[in-house]
Amino acid sequence: MTQTRIAPPSLLEDDFLVKEIDTSLHNDDLCPVPPSKRRWGWFEIFNVWTNDVQSLAGYTLAASLFITAGINGWFVMAAIVLAGAFVMLLVNLSGRPSVKYGIPYPVMARSSMGVRGAQFPAMVRGVVAVFWYGAQTYFASTAVALALGAILGSTGGTTFLGMTGLEWVSYVVVAVFQVLLYLRGLDGIVRFLNIAGPAVYVVMILLLAAIWWQAGGDLLRSVGTLFAGEETGGAAVGAFFGVVGTMIAYFAAVVINFGDFARFNRSERQMRLGNLLGLPVSLALFTFLSLFITAGAYIVFQDGQGEPLTNPAEIVGQVDNVWLTVLAAVTFFVATVGINLVANFIPPVYDIVNIAPSRLSFRSAGAITAVAGFVIGALWVVAIGNAGLPTFVDTLGAVLAPLYGIMIADYYLLRRQRLNIQDLYSKKPGGTYYFSKGWNVRALVAFAVAAVFSVAAVWVPAFASLSGFAWVIGAVLAGALHLAVMRGQQLISSDDDR
Repeated sequence: MTQTRIAPPSLLEDDFLVKEIDTSLHNDDLCPVPPSKRRWGWFEIFNVWTNDVQSLAGYTLAASLFITAGINGWFVMAAIVLAGAFVMLLVNLSGRPSVKYGIPYPVMARSSMGVRGAQFPAMVRGVVAVFWYGAQTYFASTAVALALGAILGSTGGTTFLGMTGLEWVSYVVVAVFQVLLYLRGLDGIVRFLNIAGPAVYVVMILLLAAIWWQAGGDLLRSVGTLFAGEETGGAAVGAFFGVVGTMIAYFAAVVINFGDFARFNRSERQMRLGNLLGLPVSLALFTFLSLFITAGAYIVFQDGQGEPLTNPAEIVGQVDNVWLTVLAAVTFFVATVGINLVANFIPPVYDIVNIAPSRLSFRSAGAITAVAGFVIGALWVVAIGNAGLPTFVDTLGAVLAPLYGIMIADYYLLRRQRLNIQDLYSKKPGGTYYFSKGWNVRALVAFAVAAVFSVAAVWVPAFASLSGFAWVIGAVLAGALHLAVMRGQQLISSDDDR
């Protein structure tokens, strides 16, 4: 293998230029972002997480965990906040190399999987993101359907594939709106998020105030009894950490490709501050509001009968105020669409472009993503969503977790935080990341073994108690296996020729 020079503490602008361009591995969308072009501070990162937390799927997942975890609602809230703190640590690790070198996730993956082998993890991440994109598109459409129904006074008539005519119109409107917003570029989407994030909190507080006004003193009592839980002892502890694991899995898609966003940050300090405020801090506020809104809606709108409503769009629809209903529905729609583009649309576009940079553009890859996501979202009601949102989340997280474990173990423990930028874009035999014809077969084997175990933890009944831990199992196992199979390989040296 070629020798590599240790990167100097302060990188020059020229260090971010790929001097020998291989068009099969490089284009403008995949090239390193130099410091002079990085305009993101902590607020942009904060809003990425805030919108991710505030989406309709995020609320639905949190409310579902309150109901199904089997432990007191306050413990569920604590578990969700703990998960946010843990995710913050994870993304600080995955974002650091992209802040340092300005590279997106598909390029970062080349250091552990090979310059060609990285197409595999990028595509796995892309497929998972497209599934999330379709699901979030469906959830956003429920908010639009709610607003239209409140204005028109119609329920939508007969159904097709589980959705009424009104719901189909809403779904198409959301799908088209997202594509139009995507065409404005990342800067336009970020400006959109900067408005949407704070607006959702304002609406949630108004919604809670309206519900609390009607529920009166019964609300506090309801929080203590409705989500009291039946699990005790070891079962309660297991349920608590199961909630932590499921929430980590919810963020898994963004955790692994966080470098796609971190590369635009002006400094690592700004990235860390945005992660702190956007994850444990913002998640604590959102979970508190979700807990009380879900409990209050159960008292006011359901008279304590049946299962509590978990979709905030359905809760908003029960409020006897058309304008508040429309305002809340539109706000939730805005938040869901914003994060859907940032977390679930742009990453697979990068991943698809990475397959053939010389032939695929950001727009053509976007068209592929939009069509695939549309089909998945259209099938959510009749097929995909039947497994339940927590199971859906755990499954996708279990697939992505091994990729994260391999990436972190490779960068921090094997390469000691040193990369050769030039070789990340080179297919020359003997290059640092060439391995075997561009593929690191050992890393792929480590991924396959770990993925089997982590997915089995979700779906095999005998491993049911491990379901919430699927992400942690996959990441730790894959990282350990990667270290074992790569032992003895020459990965770094003191002479970097980048």
